[in-house]
This record gives sequence, structure tokens and C-alpha cells, in this order.
Amino acid sequence: MNRHTLLLLIPMLAAVLAGCGVPTVRTLQPTVETAPVPHAGDAADDPAIWVDPADPARSLIIGTDKRGGIAVYDLAGTQLQYRPDGELNNVDLRDNVALGAEPVSLVTAGNRTTNTMLAYRVVPGERGLQPVPLTLSPTIEIYGSCMYRDPGGRLFVFITSKSGVAEQWELLRAGAGFTGTRVRSFDVGGQTEGCVADDARGLLYVAEEAVSIWQYSAAPDANEARVAVDRTGPGGHLTSNIEGLALAGPWLIASSQGNSTFAFYRRSDNAYQGSFRIGASAGIDGVSDTDGIEATAAALGPQFPQGVLVVQDGSNDAANQNFKLVPLQALAPG
Repeated sequence: MNRHTLLLLIPMLAAVLAGCGVPTVRTLQPTVETAPVPHAGDAADDPAIWVDPADPARSLIIGTDKRGGIAVYDLAGTQLQYRPDGELNNVDLRDNVALGAEPVSLVTAGNRTTNTMLAYRVVPGERGLQPVPLTLSPTIEIYGSCMYRDPGGRLFVFITSKSGVAEQWELLRAGAGFTGTRVRSFDVGGQTEGCVADDARGLLYVAEEAVSIWQYSAAPDANEARVAVDRTGPGGHLTSNIEGLALAGPWLIASSQGNSTFAFYRRSDNAYQGSFRIGASAGIDGVSDTDGIEATAAALGPQFPQGVLVVQDGSNDAANQNFKLVPLQALAPG
């Protein structure tokens, strides 16, 4: 078979596979990458996105270096700040949190060095993070974490573990900072890290790495009832390990680390919408072995007018690991 014939057959084969229910995997391209994290090896892990309400084009990417600290980047990928605060893993944030005279954007991150949670506030003028006192020492070994705010404005942190046990902690004001009170504990099953909470719908999504994405109620008094969004293995669209989870616009997005792809789902009913990988673009290498991800549908200026997807890259050419940025509109099916 000559090359010309093969090129003609490729779209025909894709159509046949789609008709048989075999999903095709699109390739998206990053338009920006961040500076590498300071530490070598498996170091970069999870990002968060702070949207600057005064000037969205000056929004920030906050990324963890689980071998030593946490970094802040602008939307061009330039590192603006690095705090060597320990082996920080998952990071999340919520805006408009009451603290002092004015509300702040509160950032939390799990510290594996001390098995505690750390808290920061975003300082817009300095384009960086400032520590906030937080007293919260979980009874499990921290592996991952994410934040949740309920309809009444109560603020919580979910903590996940390698054992599969998860804890929910309420953050309560205490002087210039916060203290944590455990309100719930439940067993996901196997090793879990990635999680994300849907504040508007009161839902929690947890990645049991070798098995499934699970949907729970995020209410502190909820039971352990859950729904499987998607699974690894036959009938599923994921390959172990399932890692980072993110919510943006109408979508739930998941990192299928085992085959270096990403799957996304309709939030309203968990319906699978497709899979994609992130390939190379001009001057930026492709993405593989992704841990943490984050996304926003907020307009972030001319570079990302419909939002952005930020993903950790497990192999950044010959440099230390970093994060890649993809315009969110690229995810739209079709």
C-alpha cells in the first residue's frame, strides 16, 4: 500500500471507528508554557488560576513544586514568585473570603513535609502570595486536597489520601487566619489524590486513581452515596492513573495519566464528550504523564478570550517539569 492510498484511508478508518463507538482522540496545542519549577525529577504537580477582577489579562497561575514549594506565574509563563515552603502538592483557591477589612482570594495547599494544610492570600499589587495562619492537621496522610464553599458561604477543604480515606474540614475564622474543624470522613476505596468541588451544585468529584471518577455530595452531613462518572478498563474512557480534575464552563475535565490523554464530560449529566491529547506547538513540547490540571472559562484578555486550561507536564524536554496553557475554546467538540 502506497503512502497516498494510506492517507486516503485514514479518515475513512476514523469514521468507521467512530461509528463502532470507538472514540477518536483529538490533539490540541499549547500556546504558552511556564518556566520550569526549581526542582528536578517528578516535582511540578498541581495548578490553580487566580482571575484578576481589575484586569483579567494580569491573572495568575499558581503551581506547586512538590519537592520544595509553590510558584506564581503570569499568563506569559514567567515566574513572578517562588516560596520554598515545603513539599506542597495540590493547590486550590476561593475568591471573596472574609479576612480583615476586605475580602481576599484564599489559597490552600497540602504540605507533605509537615502533613498540614497551608493557606495564603493573593496580593494583587505584588502579584504574589502572602501566608495566612491556618491550624489544620488531618488525621490521614495528605495526598491531595481541594476547596468547597456551600450555598450558605461556609468554606471547606477536602483532603484525600493514598489509603483512600477522605476528610472534609470546615475553615473557621480565628484571629488573623483560620482553624480547621473536621466535619466528615469517608472511604473512597483505593488511592485518591485529585478532587474538585462544584460549589453551585454542591457536588464533589474524586479520582480513585486506578478505578473511577466518583461524584459525591459535598455537603458536610452527606452520606457516602456516590455515582461513577467514568472508569478505567473496559467500557471506560480512562487509563490508570486518573489524576487531576477541573471544572470550567459546562465541562468536567480529567487527566488520564496512564495514556497521556484528557477526557471531558458535560457537568449537567456527566455525559462523556470526548478525549484529547496536548501535542507540541511552535517552540513548546507536547504534554505527557500529567498530574494536576485546572481550568477557567473566564475571559483572560487577548491570549485567552474564552478561558484557559492549565496542565502539568511530566516530561518537559530536557528541562525540569512545568505547566502548559491551552486556550479553553479548543476543547469544544467538533
